[in-house]
Amino acid sequence: MTRSLLDSLMHSLRRLWTLDAFSYSLRMLIALGGVMAVGFWLDEMAVVIPLFLGVIASGLAETDDHWRGRLRALGMTLACFSIAAVSVELLFGMPLPFVIGLALATFAMPMLGAIDARYGAIARASLILAVYTMISLEQQHGDGQIAVMERSLPEWLREPGLGINLVQPLLLVVGATWYGLLSVVWCALFSRQPLKHSMATLYRELGRYLILKAQLFEPLRNVDQSARRLALAEQNGRVVVALNQTKEMVFRRLAGRRDTTKLDRYLRLYFIAQDLHERASSSHYPYGQLTDAFFHHDILFRCQRLLEQQGRACRGLGKALLMRQPFDASDSQQALEDLNASLVYLKQQQRPEWHHLMQALEALASNLRLIEGQIARLNDLEAVSNESDNSLLDRSPHGTRDMFERIRSHLTPRSPIFRHALRLTATLVAGYGVLLAVHPTQGYWILLTGLFVCRPSYGDTRRTLAQRILGTLIGLVAGWALISLFPAPTIQAGIAVVAGVLFFATRGSRYTLATAAITLMVLACFNQVGDGFDLIWPRLFDTLVGGLLAGLSVVLILPDWQGRKLYRQAGVSLKTSGRYLGEVLSQYRHGKRDDLAYRLARRNAHNADAAFSNLLATARKEPGHFRRDVEPGFGFLLHAHTVLGYLSALAAHRGELESTASASSGIETLLRHGERLSQQLTALGEQLEAGGEIAVTLDSEDEIAALEAEVEQVESTTGRLALSQLILVLRLLQPLESAGTQLIKASRGG
Repeated sequence: MTRSLLDSLMHSLRRLWTLDAFSYSLRMLIALGGVMAVGFWLDEMAVVIPLFLGVIASGLAETDDHWRGRLRALGMTLACFSIAAVSVELLFGMPLPFVIGLALATFAMPMLGAIDARYGAIARASLILAVYTMISLEQQHGDGQIAVMERSLPEWLREPGLGINLVQPLLLVVGATWYGLLSVVWCALFSRQPLKHSMATLYRELGRYLILKAQLFEPLRNVDQSARRLALAEQNGRVVVALNQTKEMVFRRLAGRRDTTKLDRYLRLYFIAQDLHERASSSHYPYGQLTDAFFHHDILFRCQRLLEQQGRACRGLGKALLMRQPFDASDSQQALEDLNASLVYLKQQQRPEWHHLMQALEALASNLRLIEGQIARLNDLEAVSNESDNSLLDRSPHGTRDMFERIRSHLTPRSPIFRHALRLTATLVAGYGVLLAVHPTQGYWILLTGLFVCRPSYGDTRRTLAQRILGTLIGLVAGWALISLFPAPTIQAGIAVVAGVLFFATRGSRYTLATAAITLMVLACFNQVGDGFDLIWPRLFDTLVGGLLAGLSVVLILPDWQGRKLYRQAGVSLKTSGRYLGEVLSQYRHGKRDDLAYRLARRNAHNADAAFSNLLATARKEPGHFRRDVEPGFGFLLHAHTVLGYLSALAAHRGELESTASASSGIETLLRHGERLSQQLTALGEQLEAGGEIAVTLDSEDEIAALEAEVEQVESTTGRLALSQLILVLRLLQPLESAGTQLIKASRGG
């Protein structure tokens, strides 16, 4: 009985450990609990508030890295925090210098995000800490309390000769240092846990993509295939994000390490995921035509079932990685055997009208077999060869010049980073103006609300505003009830710690709950040194004012629908597809090799496709009368994603051509027509990006007729398949031109 209970407990703990937010929350529990314990030990709760705020700011600045990188980032974070806190202390109470400093800092901090995500996180957290410093100083000046710890500090800290008091900045930075060091130690002890979580997320998203792709093979008529293809394109964007995030995690851990043996397993998993994504995103034939031809046969059902089982196998791998359990893909192996049997039966029918369709089905089945082979390799990663190029592209900034160049490239109203920096600056400056004009109690919460609510896009800002207001209301009601029910300081301290942990556990997934938690934490903390009930109405007022200012800035200052031009990103997606085709042709010319140049072209094509899908999703959230280019955008996305699928199918079969004279003839034909098509896609993308008149210069009808004639002369099955994929892309050139033209007209209001 005891053994069974122990096993159950260990299993529950292991499942908790697999949750992405668990280790983050546990660190926060230790950090906030430690701060609260210090406050009780010193019998001075006034130090708790700035220490808490420092811990929170440090947690918000945290980005993934190995422990050495995290230690370097911590040093940079603490330097920025110190400058921000001391600057606020120095300018506090002098409105004109303060607002000038506030405007400059608020504009500069988001622009640092142009360097990379780490600098962006540190800059944003520094701005948050600056507002936290204002709140701490306002609280100190408002209640007139001087903490025991403050009196015990050296005089040069309390009055360093500059007319300022460094106690509040010191406490904020001490809190940030405490959490930062805890995070570094944690990272050293559990260095691969975040990577394992990221890899599990990648395979989970890949599994969802395969399951959605399987729906395209469902043998049903009168089904809205366009809606399914749009859902697939959106899921492709999520897979691309997961691939990029995992790649950066792997790269950061490989950088500077001589012995990479412990990371080889994750590197293999990443490259297999890349190959699976390419094969899963490939399209061998218009699925509607396959449905019409084989509606009364089970072949498409077998394809659907196999893809579903392969998707479940990928999701199962993600779970097995986290739970350290064996990985089982036997269901997909059985589904493959059923597909092979069904394909053999269809071949035996020898129907002449199925000739071209059977070639497509055989290519599809071959691709599914290769996907199954890659999934089988996941069971024995040690046997996976490392002969291919395993290098990864380093996208981090190289030197100060590169950093300034990245920032300079975004100093234009066309840049979303620049627009966000301008709006955020206006929001905080306007908030400070309201504070001076109205003199509300706890008025610096206006700035904090504006900082959290003002997001880079209209849709995100609107959603965050609604969640912030609702969460604040819930938090205030919960705080009022809990403080009334539990007046004991120790219980309220526990409530504050739990609420702080809950904020970090939910801020990425349930922002309403996270806002309620942080509001509850603030009330419980401030009730330790004063009357928390006095904060309820001011906090609600500040939230409404700050949210209103953020909403107005997003609508009035360089709104996205003025600067956004969907056709620009559409052009980028076509250009990258053209370059991807060029690299695929190079693989057919020189032989299959997964080198960096090929993988980079493939990743850029998928990144551009995902970026257009994400931009379209953002545009859908804008006011109705400004969404005139959204409908044409959907049409373009369907065509562009289909082209990428055809190119992925062409790439998936590279290296399969036999070394024969007929195969060489097929390759020459493929290269000749493929290079012209690559140039046309690139040119079409450049015209679309420029926003001028676009035109297909390649006569696609003549090109298709010539290719169809040459396909019949190619003896190699793979050669015929490759040429057929070019024909499928050529047939989409005119629809792409038409969709691009409509996109430009709609963007210009024509």
